Formats: sequence, structure tokens, C-alpha cells
Amino acid sequence: MSLAYVLACRACRLFALAVLLGRGERSKELEILVLRHELSILRRQVWRPEFTERDRLLLAALSRMLRRRFGAPSW
Repeated sequence: MSLAYVLACRACRLFALAVLLGRGERSKELEILVLRHELSILRRQVWRPEFTERDRLLLAALSRMLRRRFGAPSW
């Protein structure tokens, strides 16, 4: 990652924070309502994720690594 990219990302986040702090409570509540509605629409559209064989292998490998590293019980 280049330094310019990292600085640009941080500048955007600071700008977004400044905008958020300057907005009123009513505006923030309306945005939350809109986002919740969008989420409910998306949940209705997706019934169940379809994993490919590659996805399953990756998840199995990662779960084994987590068990070894954190000592979680194997199921």
C-alpha cells in the first residue's frame, strides 16, 4: 500500500467524522432507519449462501488454524 493511499483514506475518514459530528440527531436517526430497511430488503433476497468447494476448503483450513492457535475444542 502506498503512503499516499493510506493518507487519503485517513483524510476521508476524518472528513466523514467531521460531517457526522456536524449533523443533527434527527438526520442520524433517519439514516439508521434507512439502513435498517435496506438490510431487511437484502435479508429477504438472500435465502442461503451457496458455498463453492473452494469456500468450504478455505473455511475448514481456517477453523483448524483457529483451533490450534486458541485451543478451542474440536467438534
